[in-house]
Parts: sequence; structure tokens; C-alpha cells
Amino acid sequence: MDIQTFIETYAVARKGSDCLKWDALQERFGAEDLLPLWVADMDFKAPPAVEKALIQRVRQGAFGYSQNLPDYFSAFAAWQKKRHGITLESNWLRFSKGVVESIYHLIQIFTAPGDGVLIQPPVYYPFFNAVRETGRKLVENQLVQSADGSWQVDLAAFEKQLATGNVRLFLLCSPHNPVGRIWREAELQALFALCEKYDVLILADEIHQDFDFSETGFVSALQVAEGHFQERLVVVNAPSKTFNLASLLHGHILIPNHELRECFDQKIKPLSQSENNLLGQIAGAAAYRDGEDWFDAVKQVIWENYRYLRDYLVKTTPKIQVSQLEGSYLVWLDLSGLGLTDAQTVEKFIKEDCQLAVDFGSWFSAESSSFIRLNLACSPAVIKQACDRLATGALKRQLSAKRQIK
Repeated sequence: MDIQTFIETYAVARKGSDCLKWDALQERFGAEDLLPLWVADMDFKAPPAVEKALIQRVRQGAFGYSQNLPDYFSAFAAWQKKRHGITLESNWLRFSKGVVESIYHLIQIFTAPGDGVLIQPPVYYPFFNAVRETGRKLVENQLVQSADGSWQVDLAAFEKQLATGNVRLFLLCSPHNPVGRIWREAELQALFALCEKYDVLILADEIHQDFDFSETGFVSALQVAEGHFQERLVVVNAPSKTFNLASLLHGHILIPNHELRECFDQKIKPLSQSENNLLGQIAGAAAYRDGEDWFDAVKQVIWENYRYLRDYLVKTTPKIQVSQLEGSYLVWLDLSGLGLTDAQTVEKFIKEDCQLAVDFGSWFSAESSSFIRLNLACSPAVIKQACDRLATGALKRQLSAKRQIK
């Protein structure tokens, strides 16, 4: 399916539908007239197979307690095998309401209050919250930006943190949100070997795994060194990002190690006693079975949006640095070239001069105040409008600076 046909078929106006992204602007940003490119969901209808499956189940009319779908695992496992070469076993799988909830629960299950949990900022801000709000010690190993703008792990600093920070769990973001990195297998193996050396559990958030735009390809933590590290590994993901199903509250926890599974099954009881989401399972299974053409088309839209934004800003506003997009549908922009370095100035520029609602870099790390994160999973017209606003805002700022000099 070509991009224009996809847009005409699936783009949907979400304003006025109780949509967090479009309808919570006053609450979250203090203004209703901003163009929203923040929270990570899509402005596209889900695959038609999802709508069909949900309508069929809704027409049945009864929404009482239900068992897990017997064919869910086969649909999910087939997708993982075909798209990523990952071989799953059915006894690894546990369900949750979503990845963030899973992270909170897993930190509580596999660490004790005061234990160190290591994250690598700039990183998805609920990682910070999950560590602090469960009473664990936040240990940070900052990613390093190379001269070419790419982001790398400081391996020596990583080991130092493991050796001195009382770290019991490493919380990995793969692909990395917000910098857009797909970690190479060699990078993951080096990190995991250090976790093995210091007896640290690995919790890998792979929710963006399907959005792979890299030359080398996504490698799951489950696959590193031919599965060597599976005994100290838990992976969380969900169909929500891939197929735009976030509000159906359905996610996966994959635990290859038998002892870790038994520990999870016992300790999850006081944390969560609710039944699993039937409609989330129905939607996810339908999407994994019959949503591939839809997904391949939405990936094309996202990539073209990225290329347009990158090329437009290089041409019109080169002082804004665009990070290379390898994974996810979120792009990381550095505004420091415009003289914007502190959080308050960046926020004022984006909201007042550009009339945009974005995820601000300060949310992901105190050291990332000059950055913003934009959501590319929308119509090209929205991205073009956002680019025009960024360029106009930058020009306005430059002219203002010149007048002040005079």
C-alpha cells in the first residue's frame, strides 16, 4: 500500500475523542492551541483485522470473566519468529496491563527497597519514576553523544556503577527511547557480560522493537550470544505501540528462567489480582495474525516523515541537530545550536514561538534540557506544519537576537 492510500484510509481526526494527545493540551501544557507531537501513540486507525475482531466480540454482548485466548500465544510467537527470528516458549509468557505497569511490578518483585536499579539517561521518564516510587536507589549511567551526533554507552562507567552502586537490576531500553538507537548485538553482549560478572538481573523494555529502521536490524535481548543470558533476563513488550492499541491495556512479560517465573508467579499476587484484558488479547491476536500489511505501510509513513523533517531542518534550520532514527517512531532534536540550553527557555520557545506540544528533553534527563522529542506517527501534513513552525520560531529568535545586539 502506498503512503497516500494509507493516509486516506487510516488517518483519523482524534481531537474531541477524549484523546490524551489532542484533548489534554490545556491540562498538560497550559494551552489548547498547540500542535501535539508528544505522547507516543499514532493518529491512525488500528489494522482492519482488529476492528473486525473487536466488533464481532462486542456483538456477542457479554463481558463477564473470560479465560485467556487459547490461540493468542501462537499468533504472538509467529510474529516474533517471522519479524525478528525470535523463538518463544509458551510457558515464558505472562500478561500485564502494559509495559510501564510491568516495570513497576518487576522492580518490586526482583529487588528490595534500597537496592540499586541502573538506567541509561536520557531515557523514557517512567523509568525514573518506577525506581524512585518503589523505594529503590536510582543509579544512572549517562549515554554519551559522539561527534557525529550518535549515542553510545560508556562501558567503563557502566561497570563502575555496577561495581559500586549496589545494583541488583539493569533496566534496558531497546530500542532506546528517546535517542532512537538500535543496540548492536556486540553492544548488548558487552553490557550483559558485565551484568553476569556482577550478578545483576536484566529487565529489557522492547516495546518499540518492530519499528526498526537500522541497517543492522533489531536484536532482542533474548537472542544475545545465542540466548546465553536468558537465565538472568526478563523482557517486556506489547502490541500497543506496533498497532496503536495502548488504551486496551494489554502487555507481555517474558521470563525464560524457571526459578524467576516461579518467583514472579508468587510475588505478583499481592501486587495484582485483576483478570487479564480480554479485548486487549482479541485485538493483539488479530493484529499479529493479519496486521502485517498495515504495519509495513505505517512504517513507510513514519520513515518518510522522518526523512522530510531531517532534510527540511538541514536545509532551513541547520542549527537544530536531528538524531539518526534507527528505532521507534520518536525523533530526538537538539536545540542547543539555537542558544537554547535550559529547560525554561526551551519550553518557552517551543510553546510560545513554535506553538507545539512536545516531550521536553528535561523529562528524560537533567542533562538533556536542550532537546525535544517529536512523535512521527501522524499524517505528513502534521509533520510539515511542525517543521514550518520550528523554522519560523528559529528565525524569529535569530531576528530578536540581532535587534538586541543593535
